Amino acid sequence: MANLELIINLIIIVLLIPMIIYAYNLNKSLNSLRQNQKSLAQLVSALNEATFKAENSIPKLKTATEHSSEGLKEVVDSAKELKNDLLFINERADSLADRLENVISTSRTIKPAASDTLPPAGADPATDRAAAELELLKALRSIK
Repeated sequence: MANLELIINLIIIVLLIPMIIYAYNLNKSLNSLRQNQKSLAQLVSALNEATFKAENSIPKLKTATEHSSEGLKEVVDSAKELKNDLLFINERADSLADRLENVISTSRTIKPAASDTLPPAGADPATDRAAAELELLKALRSIK
């Protein structure tokens, strides 16, 4: 019987050694989990704080975007008006250029016939220039 008790005690000792090792590892894992739980709670707290700040800044952001969009709308409207003005000026300039071209071509056809009233070309540059200015003035007056 003593042998049987000794064998049973040895089996219990052999089984208790892995159990003690397993309990030690389990204790370390539980401690690690507790420490991670604290850091996880801190992380959740920081996330809640960041979310609160973001929620509080949303109305400010909306106000800023509305204000800037109003300013941008004014600039765009002003640019559209300027574009229309420039298109009108461009059309008028094209029309005036066409009319001036017509007057110049008409004056070129008239010039050989009127050359006998003008002094000969090359005789006096000042006179040639004055005659050219007079022709230009006549052409401009005829445009009106």
